[in-house]
Amino acid sequence: MLSRRVPHDYTPNDITRLLAEKRREGIPILDLTETNPTRAGLSMAGTTELAALADPRGAFYDPDPRGGVGAREAVTRYYMERAQESGGGEGTLSPEDVVLVASTSEAYAHLFRLLCEEGDEVLIPRPSYPLFEPLATLEGVRLQAYRLTHDAGGSHGSGGAGGAGAPGWRLDLDSLEGAFGPRTRAVVLVQPNNPTGSCLSGDELARVEEICAARGIAIISDEVFGDFPWPPRSRPLPSVLGDRRALTFALGGLSKLCGMPQMKLGWIALAGPAEAKREAHRGLEWIADLFLSVSTPVQIALPSLLLTRHRFRERVGGRLEANLARLRELGNRNAGFAVLEGEGGWSAVVATPAGAEEYALTALRDQDVLLHPGHFYDFPHDGHVVMSLLPQTEIFAEAVRRLEALIQTRREDE
Repeated sequence: MLSRRVPHDYTPNDITRLLAEKRREGIPILDLTETNPTRAGLSMAGTTELAALADPRGAFYDPDPRGGVGAREAVTRYYMERAQESGGGEGTLSPEDVVLVASTSEAYAHLFRLLCEEGDEVLIPRPSYPLFEPLATLEGVRLQAYRLTHDAGGSHGSGGAGGAGAPGWRLDLDSLEGAFGPRTRAVVLVQPNNPTGSCLSGDELARVEEICAARGIAIISDEVFGDFPWPPRSRPLPSVLGDRRALTFALGGLSKLCGMPQMKLGWIALAGPAEAKREAHRGLEWIADLFLSVSTPVQIALPSLLLTRHRFRERVGGRLEANLARLRELGNRNAGFAVLEGEGGWSAVVATPAGAEEYALTALRDQDVLLHPGHFYDFPHDGHVVMSLLPQTEIFAEAVRRLEALIQTRREDE
């Protein structure tokens, strides 16, 4: 009776079942998958910020499919200030190049509708966030993966925090070029990627843009973690916005930028050749007009809410620095356990001394520590787990202590 776009099997996996059992028994769990800032002691939505939602103008409804001009101007100012901090080219953005949405998920759905006929393809990085598959399925879009690979020898030479000679992630260009097909309509970049924390180097981005411009294919750049480089870097990472040869969409929003997922406001910012951008803008405006999903009060409050991002970034930066230090120390003391260094974001990929599924299940069963095995994020090989760097430092430190005890127990058993 239901369509094939929704799952027909909702059977939970082993980790989900074990987690549910422990919670029913009232066992406290040290959750290293927590990425909700409002549950990690990082929320910036205090009395002053919430008061901005009570502006009397919010009592009136005068919808603009693109979003209110004041809110779009605030997004433009954000990118101009980010350009000054990062040295990027975002300063060319106009309020006319911004369309407000309720979330990044809605942004993806709108762009899939805008760019793809049913059965068309979108290229996505592998590994990456598992959200893409269900979103694409709902819109009748097929996904094709291209590879990101980790180079322990350090040949990446990224334009980000890694620098030449540093170990890090790189784009497998052969994989990318082999993924293009006659029905490819867009390439998704996630910068920094979730969960690898990787960014494309300048040369890699230039090659992606060259291919897309030649074939009339759009670039979708998910930059929600762009303001959160890994310490010691503190400035935001550059955006792809600016003068682009290919039609380009950059995604952002309050959820990550200000730690306010409950406010439900994101955006799509457009760049690229003038005619392609005008056509895309008309299509996006038509789609957005069907939904009008962003509430008036949060649009009016947006200029005030965006002012909190500096304090939020500083708080998150301190959290990232402390938790990364704990994690790296654990790797330094234990063979086979190592952080795969990234450039930004809220998660870390860790190589484990055992298979990822087994390691995550054992950590939960024996130590009450929740991790995600790498296959949740489509890692091609076993042996990686993903941890959030957002939990409170005392929780993270205790979880790391328990993970080390688990490693030592395994060593003794061997």
